Amino acid sequence: MDIESLRYVVTLADELHFGRAAQQHFVTAGHFGRRVQRLERALGARLFDRTSRHVELTSVGQRVVSHARAVLLALDELRASADPLLRTEAGVLRVGVLGFGMAERWPLLRDLVGAAMPGIKLVYEDVDLYSQYDAVRRGDVDVAVVHYLGDLDGLLFQPVYTTPRVAIVPASSPFADADRLCLNDVADEGWVRVSGGHPRLAEWAGPAQQVPRGSPLVRTPSAVPGAVATTGLLGVHGAAASRYFARPDVRFVLLDGTPAEVAVATRRSDNRPIVQAFRQAVAALDHDPSGT
Repeated sequence: MDIESLRYVVTLADELHFGRAAQQHFVTAGHFGRRVQRLERALGARLFDRTSRHVELTSVGQRVVSHARAVLLALDELRASADPLLRTEAGVLRVGVLGFGMAERWPLLRDLVGAAMPGIKLVYEDVDLYSQYDAVRRGDVDVAVVHYLGDLDGLLFQPVYTTPRVAIVPASSPFADADRLCLNDVADEGWVRVSGGHPRLAEWAGPAQQVPRGSPLVRTPSAVPGAVATTGLLGVHGAAASRYFARPDVRFVLLDGTPAEVAVATRRSDNRPIVQAFRQAVAALDHDPSGT
């Protein structure tokens, strides 16, 4: 049992529709449904009756959802009171970072934020492909540098840059010396599977999502090169990874397809000066669309 699954069943109780509930968490309906079923198995009780056209809470489900709401409310209150410094205007800003984040733009961004808000302290928080949006929405982080996959209610996205898609291949692979690969070149290869429930992530990852379920699975982009080196399979990433996650046993080769879009996400309702300063700094960056 985990907190995220409790949030899922509460959302499903509100929506009574798997597709709409999944959209609220920016994941696929299939992933959402499996998490609900996992919680039902852990509790040993059916929480929802579902048919092809209808979803309804069971009597047990009503009691569980009532308790889940109380648990989540208490957790949110605990988080809000745990460290008052994180809620001050000129104190600490928690920055969630996916993969290489802002890449070479970090020094300039820090300078711009510091000039706008002297004395600010940026705290690093790791996010993965599942948590990158929910971490912002829940308030686990104040801002996040994310792989942009489309707008989401309640969040404001500021584009930062795009970086071409690459295949990560073992140094011993016949593809290691290629200048560029198309999907036909690697159609029969095995891939490290990129974790993440959103359909647009699957579209971007391409062959790294269209693999058997038993394939090696990674939740964070930084883990892909190591997984490739370990398994001898191929992986997919943004081109900036060649600078930040380079290792001698893998190579980064341009792969045809949609570039990775990097953006900064904040809660639309969060207009604290410390967050506004970060937004203004992001807006002031010289955005290089190539990401190279």
